[in-house]
Amino acid sequence: MREDIQIGPLVIHYYGVIIMLGAIFAAWLSTVEAKRRGEDPEIIWDVLPWLLIVGIIGARIWHILTPPASMVEQGITTKYYLTHPLDMLAIWRGGLGIPGGVMGGVLALWIYTRKKGLNLLVWLDIIAPGLAASQAIGRWGNYVNQEVYGAPTNLPWKIFIEPGYRLPEYADQAYYHPLFLYESLWNMFTMVLLLWVARKFITSLKPGYIFQFYLILYPLARFFLEFLRLDPSKVASINANQTLMAVIALASAGLLVYREFFVKRQIDFTENEISSDEGELVSEK
Repeated sequence: MREDIQIGPLVIHYYGVIIMLGAIFAAWLSTVEAKRRGEDPEIIWDVLPWLLIVGIIGARIWHILTPPASMVEQGITTKYYLTHPLDMLAIWRGGLGIPGGVMGGVLALWIYTRKKGLNLLVWLDIIAPGLAASQAIGRWGNYVNQEVYGAPTNLPWKIFIEPGYRLPEYADQAYYHPLFLYESLWNMFTMVLLLWVARKFITSLKPGYIFQFYLILYPLARFFLEFLRLDPSKVASINANQTLMAVIALASAGLLVYREFFVKRQIDFTENEISSDEGELVSEK
């Protein structure tokens, strides 16, 4: 299945093509959202290269800091990467972590909006549905590479993994959970849900809410899917991705509740207090 396109000395990897298709679709969807909100859609195409560059750097750094167990067993650890800097750059050999990619993209968008005098939260909301869509499309690169599969299974939708791509301890198992497919489908659902919420409750949503919903929905699914993953990324015997997903989901949900209920109550209380003080001043006069 993993057959790349070779044109002379040039090798075009299907994985990279799929990622770029996801990025382009995400950008187009974000321009649609920008127009709907009355924002300039050209900003998306202007910031896209920076989102891709910094996002890929962040994704690679996350992989270097949290290599999967199978690579650690081969001696490819964080220490190995730090002592072999050229291998740190070899992203065509695999090794991009979505958490790092998202963090890198947010960092790039923060720098861009700060320089342009734009509202970061508004633009995070604009790109959130597209971000989920890009992940849904990008996960099919894992199918091409025969990676990110789950535990062995005989379910009707099982996928065949060629012997060369199986983990040594599962060499006699041919069929596995299509973990990449589960995550892809969930991300498509997330995209549709975010678009629906953004339209249905547009008058009552605070800036940043759509992105916060994304930071709840994606980590929630990723947390549970990690239980099926055979090759987790562990740091000090802790599943780094699963732990991070739990922290992000809980923190985002907590911040959402705080912003919706407690911040609103504080504002209402302050306004009532000011009105009361003004009433007292009028009475004194």
